[in-house]
Amino acid sequence: MQAPTQKFNIVVIGQNNRLQYEAVLFAASLRHSSPGFEGKLYVATPKPGPRWSQNPSLQNEDVLKVFGQLDAEILPFDSHVFGESYPYGNKIEALLAMPEGEPFVFFDTDTLITGDLNGVPFDFDRPGASLKVEGTWPKPTLYGPGFDGIWRALYDRFGLDFKSSVDDSQPHDHWRRYLYFNAGFFFYKCPRQFGERFLEYALAIRNEAIPELVGQNLDPWLDQAALPLVIHSFGGGRDALPDGLLDGPVSCHYRLFPLLYARESDHVIEVLETVVAPNRVKKVLKNYDPLKKLVVQGKGKKIREMFDQDNLPKREQVFRNRIKSKGLWMR
Repeated sequence: MQAPTQKFNIVVIGQNNRLQYEAVLFAASLRHSSPGFEGKLYVATPKPGPRWSQNPSLQNEDVLKVFGQLDAEILPFDSHVFGESYPYGNKIEALLAMPEGEPFVFFDTDTLITGDLNGVPFDFDRPGASLKVEGTWPKPTLYGPGFDGIWRALYDRFGLDFKSSVDDSQPHDHWRRYLYFNAGFFFYKCPRQFGERFLEYALAIRNEAIPELVGQNLDPWLDQAALPLVIHSFGGGRDALPDGLLDGPVSCHYRLFPLLYARESDHVIEVLETVVAPNRVKKVLKNYDPLKKLVVQGKGKKIREMFDQDNLPKREQVFRNRIKSKGLWMR
């Protein structure tokens, strides 16, 4: 593996909606938890155009000012393919605007950096992605092929070796047997190469009538259907990173702030509340109700008290229902 002091860039998506506040929080957590990070932090924002009914780009002057103070570079990109019809496609098209040939890590914006990224031994020649994943796609139908048939058809479509992607320790036709990632983070040595292939594969899966995909829902799962194929095509896999770093002590993909307070570690909550505290950050983030009410006004503590951290519910719906019953569910 390469030395952990290697230089790389980070990219998150920022938009004229809740993502701009999550991106500010991400940038603040990066500077707090990983002060030795030497690469560039890009906040990629889609340009206005025909694929957006309204201007999606970052426009709030206070938000832009705090990004400057946090040494985050705004990176406009064109939405040639996806845009408003499939905003998850932002993470694909943004890569095409990144500096060619410079290693990168993409993070979903609803992520906190909670530890030192320089201690993560990325091997940028072998891409990887988040394994904090459930069996969300595909969903085999009663009369259609199972997991094996669906995934095999996709590997065959792109001329990839299906057998070498399979985890033989898992039962046949169990979803964990097949390479599958959460697109909450992923990395590679070149964003342009990765983005071009990601776009190629995603478009083929979406547009071609692949028989084995009949009855499969690709919205919002298109990016997660294509991602394993892209990673496998570049020689990456499920073992590209040691366990227990990202989606562990170094990063937290919290998704929603009520869920963060309900189930994440005390350290994650400490990082959240610490990085929101400075006035330059707080005055911007107070414009987003979940952060204003849960963090600044302290109502997140009420959510925390509702759950035994040593005996958490296994189903997310249980969290949601209990939090909603107290009027504290917000996004």
